[in-house]
Amino acid sequence: MSSEQTAIQVPEGYRALDVETLAPYLAGLPALGARLGGGADDWRVEEVGDGNLNLVFIVRGPAGGLCVKQALPYVRLVGESWPLPLDRAFFEHEALVEHGRHAPGLTPAVHHFDPVLMLTVMELLEPHIIMRRGMIQGIRYPRAATDMAEYMARTLFFTSDLGMNAAEKKARVALFCGNTALCNITEDLIFTEPYMVHDNNWWTSPQLDDLAAAVRADAELKRAVSGLKCRFMGNAEALIHGDLHTGSIMVTEDDTRVIDPEFAFFGPMGFDTGAFVGNLLLNYFSQDGHATEADDRTAYRDWVLETAEAFWHAFAECYGALWAGRTGGAYPAALFAGPEGEASLEQARDDAIAALLTDTIRFGAAKMIRRILGIAHNIDFELIDDPDRRAACERPALLLGRELLVNGAGYRTIRAVTDAAREFHARAGA
Repeated sequence: MSSEQTAIQVPEGYRALDVETLAPYLAGLPALGARLGGGADDWRVEEVGDGNLNLVFIVRGPAGGLCVKQALPYVRLVGESWPLPLDRAFFEHEALVEHGRHAPGLTPAVHHFDPVLMLTVMELLEPHIIMRRGMIQGIRYPRAATDMAEYMARTLFFTSDLGMNAAEKKARVALFCGNTALCNITEDLIFTEPYMVHDNNWWTSPQLDDLAAAVRADAELKRAVSGLKCRFMGNAEALIHGDLHTGSIMVTEDDTRVIDPEFAFFGPMGFDTGAFVGNLLLNYFSQDGHATEADDRTAYRDWVLETAEAFWHAFAECYGALWAGRTGGAYPAALFAGPEGEASLEQARDDAIAALLTDTIRFGAAKMIRRILGIAHNIDFELIDDPDRRAACERPALLLGRELLVNGAGYRTIRAVTDAAREFHARAGA
């Protein structure tokens, strides 16, 4: 997305709130005030947003708390020189409601949406933390794999042609087609800019200068990522979250919630599943940089790969099971009657899941590459202070990303992917 685009017009009445003005605003909404208890003078407001785009506030009162998220008319990471449409907050709200309906208990509850201020008031998730931050600390989350599998299987199935009738799906596709600005960010920052000379790109330099140059010169890799970009732009398979990395998941050891679907639109299912798997792989390679004499993180690295495997197996099982109750227009029951028809339908289901694994691998690989060479990096690596140590973690991750993006179709099982991660890690340490 070009920072040279024309300025975005804000709707009449829009204003960015702050810690001083948010409490009076909430006091004017009795249902929200009741959730907090007391009055505005009793509430404590903190601005906690550490993402790239928005304001995020936590508000606590005598009776409870709320999370408030407001869109800014520009990219917060860059500033006002990069305008961004406010209506992304509308699409985020629509996706939260839709996904919450299909995967209850796996998203935060939405209490209020203001279409003028482009502000959403949600359930305050406590004592949850961002999954990425917990994994950097070496915390295990026993439910994360199965919860994320259920979330993705249900949201992707029920918003696809397997779970929606044609008219309903086309209407929803048309609605989310308006989220073009955020789609454009993805198209540029993930599939284009890391493979060329661009002012947005940066990496651990000079340690990774050779790999950055190799990526820019790699015709086979650029051909592969451009084909993947075409799939992202043209395959309206389901309502995807659109930015489903470990920073968009809040967790405790026994609860998992998916947040921040402002990049949502109807796109390829494998983009969501790939984002999750790709970010697990990035964390796997980062663990050497967080190791100490007391904990070399070997066991935790194993757990990370086991989580990737468990996620895919649970996803495939859940998604496959949903086919039996399909209510959309795809694969009508009348065409698959009798034992022979049932066997044929099972083959179609298995083929679809196999194709989805290939998409998962390749989209996940694109995510890995952009987080090392593009504009927005992962704190998995960035919190490793020593640049030599950080680069030693990033190098095998980048090389694996290249391998999986170009040759992803050759990896027929998730175990083949995790075995490749182990091999690339071992080579780096040799």
